[in-house]
Amino acid sequence: MTKNTCIKENKVGISKHNKFNTSWWVLFILMIAFSYVTRLYKVSQPDHVCWDETHFGKMGSWYINRTFFFDVHPPLGKMLIALSGYLSGYDGTFPFEKPGDKYGNTSYVGMRMFCSTLGMFVVPFGYLTIWEMTKSVDAAAFAALFIVCDVGILTLTRYILLDPIFLFFMMGTVFGITKFRTLFHKPFSFQWWSWLMFTGFMMTSCISVKFVGLFTVILVGLKTIEDMWDILGDLKKPFKYTIQHFCARFLVLIVFPILLYMTYFYVHLQILNRSGNGDGFYSSGFQSQLIGNSLYNAKVAYGAVISLKNHRTGGGYLHSHYHLYPEGVGARQQQITTYTHKDENNHWRVKHYEKEYEEESPVKLLKHGDLIRLEHVASKRNLHSHKIQAPVTKKHNQVTGYGENGVGDANDVWKVLIEGGSDGEVVNTVTSKLKFIHYLQLCVLTTTGKQLPKWGYEQQEVSCNSNLRDKNSLWNVEDNIFPKLPNVSFEVYAPNFLKRFIESHAVMFQGNAGLKPKEGEVTSKPWQWPINYRGQFFSGNDHKIYLLGNPIIWWSNLLFLLLFVFIFMYNAIRHQRGYKDPPKVARMKNTMLKSCTWLFVSWMLHYVPFWAMGRILYFHHYFPALLFNSMLSAVVITYILESARFMFSETIFTTIYHTIKGLIFSFLLYSFYLFVPLSYGMPSTPATEPNSTMYGLKWLDSWEF
Repeated sequence: MTKNTCIKENKVGISKHNKFNTSWWVLFILMIAFSYVTRLYKVSQPDHVCWDETHFGKMGSWYINRTFFFDVHPPLGKMLIALSGYLSGYDGTFPFEKPGDKYGNTSYVGMRMFCSTLGMFVVPFGYLTIWEMTKSVDAAAFAALFIVCDVGILTLTRYILLDPIFLFFMMGTVFGITKFRTLFHKPFSFQWWSWLMFTGFMMTSCISVKFVGLFTVILVGLKTIEDMWDILGDLKKPFKYTIQHFCARFLVLIVFPILLYMTYFYVHLQILNRSGNGDGFYSSGFQSQLIGNSLYNAKVAYGAVISLKNHRTGGGYLHSHYHLYPEGVGARQQQITTYTHKDENNHWRVKHYEKEYEEESPVKLLKHGDLIRLEHVASKRNLHSHKIQAPVTKKHNQVTGYGENGVGDANDVWKVLIEGGSDGEVVNTVTSKLKFIHYLQLCVLTTTGKQLPKWGYEQQEVSCNSNLRDKNSLWNVEDNIFPKLPNVSFEVYAPNFLKRFIESHAVMFQGNAGLKPKEGEVTSKPWQWPINYRGQFFSGNDHKIYLLGNPIIWWSNLLFLLLFVFIFMYNAIRHQRGYKDPPKVARMKNTMLKSCTWLFVSWMLHYVPFWAMGRILYFHHYFPALLFNSMLSAVVITYILESARFMFSETIFTTIYHTIKGLIFSFLLYSFYLFVPLSYGMPSTPATEPNSTMYGLKWLDSWEF
């Protein structure tokens, strides 16, 4: 080969490389620009509270005001919403009472822009992830276009919600672990450590926004196990090398995330230092560190007005209200329940079992073994039980409010026992764990944890159990109002950070498990999600916004999902039968099918577990899985197109390839154009009317726009 020929071939190679680099960057920048514009276009509209902005905007306000509250999600997403609001001029005073409330002069746009910006990053993360998996510009572009043209993802990432923050960290985690695995040839380099740290940070932040981030953590774990298995099988390296890799991953993907996760909670508990309406979900000791808590007196005296908190995790306060049990549900007397929110209906007066308390009476402290009556302060009825079945737990006795102006009968008498106490021991606020034994029926006051029907306002059942060892029968005094005794500080009872951290999780897990659909509430089932069966309204009235996936994308996703299963099985059978592909074909198939397999596993991890969940579910729970399905579709399309390269001549293949690419891009963009009013807002005219923006596009009767 002559020198001139070599120079010529090198120039051709450089030219192709430059052309490739140019295409990669042009497509990447276009996708970012398209994503940025579509997410921030009309971000201030509608100028009223949309869907769950009422929850997460309100929680942002509470962070700014440092007011404690309860939520079933970890704190990071809400803290970031609060930070974005604070930095953009929001003062935390807007009430966020209900969807449809006008924002007026409230500085809400900064919070929406923050969430939208994080949601925008989902698109480039998808592009970069598929590029790192396949090294195919076309596959990366298809993945980004599938994501950016889905009006469902667009809607979900434009408002003050946890979802755009969660999807940002989830996709960042997936990109991080994918990029890290491409650096197997540079172990322990600065770049290698940087991407491992990036993955650990994004993964921790993902689960710190929503607990369903656990599925992403499992995905990272599976990929790490595969990595370690490959390293272990490399006999060219000593076993010490495998141990080094294990230690690095253990440090960065386990130890570092645990410390970072706990740091997020530490900051959360430091910020929320003022008593608020979420106090009641937590133990009295937990509340003692909150400024403005209602803990006053250390000793309990006769005549004191107290509240009794059940000692089970997330236990509520002994509560009553003027409503009676309905006909056919035990005795038609006043309802007794437990309620996790603080109000005046949680207050009870401690009285001697034989005589009324008088203001001029000397102070007499309540002791272990005393017989008492508990009078509901608001209704003047006594805590009462009798041998009639409880409303839900039929083996227990019913507990009611009985009597008039504190005068009842012998079934109002209860014996107070301190757990592990002795005769004459004084009952203390917070620290004494109490049992209330019914004097005549010899049953113990308890809460079953079962939710009452609508007539009981979905509060929890209180009953009297003949099994005196009932684990839910322990109570402690929290509020203790008695002017004759001096107020004291309860900080000495406050648990340390680790105990508060553990209790926070116990309460959140219980709250998640207790999320059940309310009567008349529109929910959805997991089987409905992939087929785009029904959406959900974000806004109504004259500016309707409806969360629904782009049907072209969603139904194509299902098709390509099934197609992947067929392709995978077909190639597995060919391999088992001993068929060999040419080296180029084999390399392409190996790359594409391995990428598809991981995306398929990721889709299953983020979708299938919902089938086993007993809690209430909504359509938006499917969107993390949707992102993996969209990326899978992009790789399957590219696999099919690349396979055609080996079936036709270069000229015919080029024509087919560019024609199909053009058609796919056109269909995706046109479908986005058709359905994008669902995201930006439609007039109230039904889609069945000819003058409607969405006329002719209501393809399923279950769609409600």
